[in-house]
Amino acid sequence: MGGLNLEVFKFGMYVMFPIGIMYYFGTNLDNRFAVPDFWPKPEQANKVPLERDEIHAELERLRARRLFVRDRRLAEEARQQQLQAQAQAQDQNDSQS
Repeated sequence: MGGLNLEVFKFGMYVMFPIGIMYYFGTNLDNRFAVPDFWPKPEQANKVPLERDEIHAELERLRARRLFVRDRRLAEEARQQQLQAQAQAQDQNDSQS
């Protein structure tokens, strides 16, 4: 079918294509594929408490935050129930009139 030149070309492609891919992806990786500032700096990252006092302080902070969110949620639920009760009372007044 093909001549000698075709076979030489195919052999060259078979050999050079993987080498070219490895060269492209293997050189200058830091500048080509790195995302700048991807990892947070140590001062921005969460610090795991190691000492007993730090652990207790962190637990207190988490407990206070959880209670704050709970109180806010309960207040919102109470407000929603109050609005529903007012809407039902308004509907009853409208139906009686």
